[in-house]
Amino acid sequence: MDHFVIEGGHRLSGAIRPAGNKNAALPLLAASLLTDEPVTIRNLPDIGDVRTKLALLAHLGVHIDRPEAHVVHLRANQLAAVEPDTTLARRIRTSPLLAGPLLARRGYVTLPRPGGDAIGRRRLDTHLLALAALGVQVEVTPSSYILTTDGLRGADIFLDEMSVTGTEQAIIAASIAEGHTTIANAASEPHVQDLCHFLNSMGARISGIGTNLLEIEGVSRLHGTDYTIGPDFMEVGSLIGLAAVTRSELRIVGARPREHRMTKIMFGRLGVTWREEGEDIIVPADQELVVRHDLHGAIPKIDSAPWPGFNPDLISTAIVIATQARGTVLIHEKMFESRLFFVDRLIGMGARIVLCDPHRAVVVGPSQLYGEPDGLPSPDIRAGMAMVTAALCAKGRSVIYNIGQIDRGYERIDERLAALGARIERVRSS
Repeated sequence: MDHFVIEGGHRLSGAIRPAGNKNAALPLLAASLLTDEPVTIRNLPDIGDVRTKLALLAHLGVHIDRPEAHVVHLRANQLAAVEPDTTLARRIRTSPLLAGPLLARRGYVTLPRPGGDAIGRRRLDTHLLALAALGVQVEVTPSSYILTTDGLRGADIFLDEMSVTGTEQAIIAASIAEGHTTIANAASEPHVQDLCHFLNSMGARISGIGTNLLEIEGVSRLHGTDYTIGPDFMEVGSLIGLAAVTRSELRIVGARPREHRMTKIMFGRLGVTWREEGEDIIVPADQELVVRHDLHGAIPKIDSAPWPGFNPDLISTAIVIATQARGTVLIHEKMFESRLFFVDRLIGMGARIVLCDPHRAVVVGPSQLYGEPDGLPSPDIRAGMAMVTAALCAKGRSVIYNIGQIDRGYERIDERLAALGARIERVRSS
């Protein structure tokens, strides 16, 4: 199995452009099935999850052309009469987003239970409740979901939670359903907005984009489009944290600073600052990381919440930053009960962390982190990148295994960080 060998304690410098947004790319690829006309998607990240999604589409009969890096041409004009490949669908979390397009195109689909990061229970109830409201008959078996419809019809939907993929499921299906749909309590993250803009560029009629109340007027047909994905929100946050803990100056090019106002507040509680030049974020070198107490000296909290709150995918990076900040902070991950379990590896590197329960950890810093030459795991995409960040600021050598998890969400991260001066090497299995 491939692994990273990292020599920590070295500063980085230079400029880096984030890859295209993984969490936008995957639903956009699914939504391309809604039309039989050509679709072009640009700034597509070359990552494991995208390659899996493209393989799923190819299995369904979609013609795929890759004329250049980060560009894909798709045409779903001859869909095969097959179900999504079970092995591929179980590798990624977003495989259920094939449901809406396939129901719209042919009226039926059977999907296996999806895969993705093992960060706790990730319910699909919101997806199925939304589809049922739009006229889908749902049969749940121990290993699959059998979905049929005699026609998608608009509905007044109030989602039972602000699920990102559940919202995307409802948007995709409603865009081509007959009549009007209202989606209340909708997620509104940048990648959800990207999906809405993509569908509108295909002829959908979606309003309220960026809010928690979407209005969709269904259309009978969507046409092709040429669309460019925005920067990966999570990668930008990871790079900010990496610059801070390695005391490096980095320019993150095309980072969309307005999408990081809550990141700036939460990372700011750990002493992280940056300046903005147009669409770039510049993290200065030699930051003094000090926990900023709440009023009356109270211990501050960094907690995750639906957009525009602090994104849970950046909690892992926040924990690593906290190990290097002077003071005490409470980390509260409200959504996933296994997200914090990677902290035992940070403790083994020298971090002072008390894991209070599956959702809360108290971090006391700063701590000198030491490399782990015997190996660190990559339990999920974001924790894997957090381990890379910790290893790069640690003293000594670390080996990180299971880096396929990191490759699922971060494009050639070893090469791109090495270009900035990081001592990181990918060692391939023989």
